Amino acid sequence: QVQLVESGGGLVQAGGSLRLTCVVSGRHFSVYTMGWFRQAPGKQRESVARISRLGSTVYAESVEGRFTISRNNAKNTVYLQMNSLKVEDTAVYYCGVEKPQSQSFDYWGQGTQVTVSS
Repeated sequence: QVQLVESGGGLVQAGGSLRLTCVVSGRHFSVYTMGWFRQAPGKQRESVARISRLGSTVYAESVEGRFTISRNNAKNTVYLQMNSLKVEDTAVYYCGVEKPQSQSFDYWGQGTQVTVSS
């Protein structure tokens, strides 16, 4: 069973920065595609960014140029650096694991709250 633990959320003013961290259990982290997702109140969960096992990245248009996803395979960790935060970035942020044999994110952390004030 894969377990994920997110941290790094908090309250920040618009224009500020936060870095989210997600630590993943197990020995196979390096082959996973990792993703960050978010869910705002009353809205569906949406993809924010993803990074493949080879390091290629994809971003949602709303965060392109402001957020950066990265990974450290030696530490079983994926990061989301969030700069120039906007009020509309307020949400619970989750990281997810997509295993090589799957075509969906099947494992999730508990989430970390990010609140951006105006």
